[in-house]
Amino acid sequence: MDHCEGTVSEERFSEPRLAINRVYTRQGDKGETALAGGQRVGKDSPRIEAYGTVDELNAFIGVAGVTARDLGLGELVAILLRVQHELFNLGSILATLPEDVHPRQPRVTEVEIERLEREMDRMNEPLEPLRSFVLPGGSRLDAELHVARTVCRRAERACVALARAESVPEEAIRYLNRLSDALFVWSRWAGHRTGSPETLWQPNRSASGEK
Repeated sequence: MDHCEGTVSEERFSEPRLAINRVYTRQGDKGETALAGGQRVGKDSPRIEAYGTVDELNAFIGVAGVTARDLGLGELVAILLRVQHELFNLGSILATLPEDVHPRQPRVTEVEIERLEREMDRMNEPLEPLRSFVLPGGSRLDAELHVARTVCRRAERACVALARAESVPEEAIRYLNRLSDALFVWSRWAGHRTGSPETLWQPNRSASGEK
């Protein structure tokens, strides 16, 4: 365990304190919702768009995790489940105005970013170098991970847009940037482990290129 990981383990995030007894509240019927600090904002506000897209990403990663489990890719299943927890931590910060953030509130940190980088390096090592861009769809899992990758890019763009108007932790944007790269590597790694062929981009496979 490196020093950074040791620091986080000694300063663990606070556990959730909530009880969900009823799903609907009717408080959002007029197009507003509440941030973690209680402030009411429009559901189309940049902050809601940012953490709403992170939530969407979490759902797509959950779908990919189910497929990976069915294929017996236990290592990838564990990674994707961890990432889902990390995305919930990221959503916690995005749902909170900077002045309301608690020191022990869940968030993404350099530890999570460095973990993604190490996993990418390790899982990319056995893969053949690419000679062209990859088209999504070599397998169902490949397609699902690519969908998650593109949603991750959209979440990153939403956070960048939010950061132009409000304070957003730098780690949040860097984490999403690394995660989108990681999802690409994981799609190739999964194909390698399952023997699924990669479909490479061929410009002349187009209608005009075949003339």
